[in-house]
Amino acid sequence: MRIAVNTRLLLKNKLEGIGWFSYESLKRICTQHPEHEFFFIFDRQWSDEFIFSDNITPVSLSPQARHPLLYYIWFEQSIPKMLKKLNANLFFSPDGYLSLKTGVKSVNVFHDLNFEHYPADLPFAERFFYRRYFPRYAHKAARIATVSEYSKQDIVKTYKVNPDKIDVVYNGANQAYKPLNDEEKKQTIDKFSGGLPYFLFVGALHPRKNLINLFSAYDIFRKQHTEPVNLIIVGAKMWWTKAIEKAYENMVFKNDVIFTGRLNINDLKNVFGAALALTYVSYFEGFGIPIVEAFYSDTPVITSNVTSMPEVAGDAAILVNPFSPSSIAEAMLEIANDQKLRDHLIDKSRQRRKLFSWQQTADRVWATIEKAF
Repeated sequence: MRIAVNTRLLLKNKLEGIGWFSYESLKRICTQHPEHEFFFIFDRQWSDEFIFSDNITPVSLSPQARHPLLYYIWFEQSIPKMLKKLNANLFFSPDGYLSLKTGVKSVNVFHDLNFEHYPADLPFAERFFYRRYFPRYAHKAARIATVSEYSKQDIVKTYKVNPDKIDVVYNGANQAYKPLNDEEKKQTIDKFSGGLPYFLFVGALHPRKNLINLFSAYDIFRKQHTEPVNLIIVGAKMWWTKAIEKAYENMVFKNDVIFTGRLNINDLKNVFGAALALTYVSYFEGFGIPIVEAFYSDTPVITSNVTSMPEVAGDAAILVNPFSPSSIAEAMLEIANDQKLRDHLIDKSRQRRKLFSWQQTADRVWATIEKAF
């Protein structure tokens, strides 16, 4: 079988949610299935670290698809020509995008439909493209994989897709995420938080990540908690808006909010492992990988009671109303004041994390691909 793969999000030192999903699943699929040929299609010069095995042939295809107009050119003009040239039997796209102008059987991964529910969070051109083309991609696909039962039902309801065509393939966590010993925790706290305990947020600084309400909740928490506790924000300010900026500037304790930007995996796994808790209170997620990363780090989790997050967290986290800063702040106070609660959540997370591994993800993605053959 000749399988062409959209690998445009495999970017050296710039892997984020879908990029990590692509990296971890494809690395395993390709090495475990040497009987098949894989053609990785990049939109720029590739890095050799993404050529995982001898059965992978990399291809660079222009233009660089980083704008809706360029998405259209890449997927509707460049991709069909390349699939024909490669004589591909199947096109696999881990970021959801497909080509409507090819007869090659296609399988894609939908991570969420946030743009359908919160369109105002995206620039007009992106919003227009997603809402115009993703319903078509859903019906074009021979099969769809998605990362939670919540997202599956959302696709079924929103796009009227047969549920039998959709498989749930949970995300995993990088094997680097492990509990830290006391000395490692101290060194990390000293390095990143000036020796003070901290709550942690990890993710793209996007409106749906709910930083506005997290900032408000942190102020409420600090006014009620007698000892100083910092808030560390890890992530690139790609989607930083004026509203988020205003919320930050209006904070009482903004000087105790630490922005690290994007961190390498060694620093990131340490920042996870030394945190008082992860505060991941998005108002929309298709999955929420940081929840699982915290589970593997033996770090308690505060997360939202909406969309996919209760499904991922189970009984191993404190669930809060993401639209209520006081609800988030109350959970932060509970975590800060109750060691037994922290220990209880960690014990629960050690069981819960067994449900999530990249090997399981890869196996389920491959099963989806096989069903399309």
